[in-house]
Amino acid sequence: MQKRFYLIPAAMVIFILFFTVFGDRGLLRINHLHRDRDEMQQHLQELKGENDRLKREISALQSDRRYLESIARRDFGLVRSNEVIYQFPPQEKATLPAAKPEVKGAPSAAPKALPSGAVEQKVEQKK
Repeated sequence: MQKRFYLIPAAMVIFILFFTVFGDRGLLRINHLHRDRDEMQQHLQELKGENDRLKREISALQSDRRYLESIARRDFGLVRSNEVIYQFPPQEKATLPAAKPEVKGAPSAAPKALPSGAVEQKVEQKK
């Protein structure tokens, strides 16, 4: 009889604790909802920042002629009638042999490699 006296309240406490932790409104569900809310708020802040950036861009497109010109030049390749465009071929990265450490004061054995198409210029200064 005394054993039953302890088992019934213990079973009720375990039952209540189970639903407090694992139920629809339990601690695990609340924790999950808090994480979801934090992620949504972070996403909302990112969207607000992007929205502000887009509003500034719209304002600049409507009022700033220099910004509009820069976009026309960059995106559409437009130029003024008195401008000359120089186009260079894309530079390829040459594979160089492993670099050896240089000793200060000692002349290097090989000349430094120049990018393809580059011309070395020597400038002399007169005193």
